[in-house]
Amino acid sequence: MRRTPHRRLLAATLIAACALVPTTAASATAVRPMSADRHAHGDCPQGGLDHRTTARLDKTIEDVRRQAAIPGVVVGLWMPGKGCYVRATGVADTATHRPMTTDGYLRIGSETKTFTVTALLHLVDEHRIRLDDPISRYVDGVPDGHRITLRQLAEMRSGLFPYSADPDFAKDLLSDPERFFTPRELLAYGFKHKNTFAPGTEFQYSNSNLVLLGLVIEKVTGRHLADYLDMHVLRPAHLHDTLLPHGTEFPEPHPHGYTNQTLSGATVDSTDWNPSWAWAAGGMISNLHDLHRWAKIVATGELLSPQTQAQRLKTIPTGIPGLSYGLGIFETGGWIGHNGSIPGYETVTVYLPAEKATLVVMINTDITSGGQEPSTLLARAITGIVTPDHVYDGATATR
Repeated sequence: MRRTPHRRLLAATLIAACALVPTTAASATAVRPMSADRHAHGDCPQGGLDHRTTARLDKTIEDVRRQAAIPGVVVGLWMPGKGCYVRATGVADTATHRPMTTDGYLRIGSETKTFTVTALLHLVDEHRIRLDDPISRYVDGVPDGHRITLRQLAEMRSGLFPYSADPDFAKDLLSDPERFFTPRELLAYGFKHKNTFAPGTEFQYSNSNLVLLGLVIEKVTGRHLADYLDMHVLRPAHLHDTLLPHGTEFPEPHPHGYTNQTLSGATVDSTDWNPSWAWAAGGMISNLHDLHRWAKIVATGELLSPQTQAQRLKTIPTGIPGLSYGLGIFETGGWIGHNGSIPGYETVTVYLPAEKATLVVMINTDITSGGQEPSTLLARAITGIVTPDHVYDGATATR
C-alpha cells in the first residue's frame, strides 16, 4: 500500500511527570497459539529455523507476552544460513479479540530517529551541511546554540532539556491527545528550562535534539521533512509502507494500541492519538516487511558514503550498562539499530553484523512490566536463545 506522507514524527519516553502505573488490564484477552499467518511466508522465503529452536521461541515469546500482559506480538528473525522465524501471537484488538497478524502497520516511535539522521547524513554526503556546524547557523533561539553542533544533537550530547519531560507538556498532551503540535511549540517546552550540561560533556536522551535536526533538514532543503524523507530515504530504500503522517492517519490494517500514560493512570486505547508531538524524533509508521529491509540498510550504510557511515557508527558510552550510542543509532550486545516507544506501541529493529542477522519486534502496548519495557523483555529473551553470545540488553532508556 503506497501512502501520501506529510509532516510530523515521534520518539522517546513520553512523560516523566506522569507516573506509569503497571496494569494487567491489557492481558484480559483470549489465549491464542503462535501463528505463522499467510502474510508471513513472503517475509520468510529461506525456510524456517530448526524445529527445536522454533519451539523454544514459540514458548518463550508466548511466556513473555502473557507475563508482561502484552496484547499482541509480531516477531521477525532472519539468520542467513540458519533460516528465519516470522510469527504473530495474541490479539490486535482486546475488545473483539481480532488476532495479531504479521501484515499490520505500527507506530514505530523513536525508530524514527534512524530515518531523520539518515536524511541528515545524506545532506552531509552532498556537502550541504557539516556535522560540526553549530545549530545556531540553521535555527534561531536555541539556548547556547552557537556552541551546540549537529553532531552533538544526533549523538544526544547537546545538553538541551527534553521537552517531553516538561510537566506542562505532559499535561497539555494528555489533556488532549488528538492535539496537533508544531515543532516550535514542542521546543518551547524544553527551551524554558536551563540546559542540563555543557555541550559534548555528557549523554542525555532528548527528543529536543531530533526535532531540531528535523528543522535543519527543512531549512536546508526547503521541503517538508516528510517529503524529503520520502524522496531521499524511503524511496531509495524501497520502503513502500513507511511514512511520517501529518496527523492521526493510520494505514490499514493496524492493531489497536494500549497505554496507561494518562492523567489518571488508567489503561486506554491510544490508537488514534496524534503523533505530531514527536515529529522528527518518533512519529513514523511502518510494517514488518519494511523494517526488515531497513535494519540492514541502517547498520551497513547502504544509503551513505563509507566515510559518513563510519561517523554514524562511532558509538560513545551512555552510562547505561551494555548500551553505547552513535548518530541516531545504538549498539547493544553487538546488535545495531534502535527501539521505539509511543503511547500504545513499541518496536525494536536491530541488525547483528557478526551473523548478518536481523530482528524486528512489534507490539501494541507500551505499558511497562516490572519497570521494564515489554519490547526489551522480548528482544532479550529471543536473542538469549538464538544468539547467546550477543544478547540484546541495555536499551531500555532510549525508547
